[in-house]
Amino acid sequence: MRYLIALLALAGVVVSILALRVHYDTGTEPCSINEKWDCGIVNHSPYAVIAGIPVAAIGIAGYAALAMLSLARRRRLLTVVAIAGLGFALYLTHIEKSILQVWCLYCVMSQGIIALLTLLSLGWLAAE
Repeated sequence: MRYLIALLALAGVVVSILALRVHYDTGTEPCSINEKWDCGIVNHSPYAVIAGIPVAAIGIAGYAALAMLSLARRRRLLTVVAIAGLGFALYLTHIEKSILQVWCLYCVMSQGIIALLTLLSLGWLAAE
């Protein structure tokens, strides 16, 4: 189970790196699909930075921490971090839906990854 969690967390790192690239890019993005799906709008919005740190960079750190916690078999702490990450992702999803009214493909992928990581961490904790 821990290797599956670590692998999913690494997928989250990759998705977050792609989002961070969009954050610093000034050109047209490959995920700029239409007026409702545009990673550039989301990643260049004021909501894409917290205390001067890009949200995508926070995602990279969070997913890396989840991978390390799973490999270290820190089930309880892994679950706490995963739940916190899910809460943060849900907050960001709310911003996309209700405030920006634009979706970022990378953000939606990240939402799916953190939701799955949270479920897996809860299952692993319950199996303890």
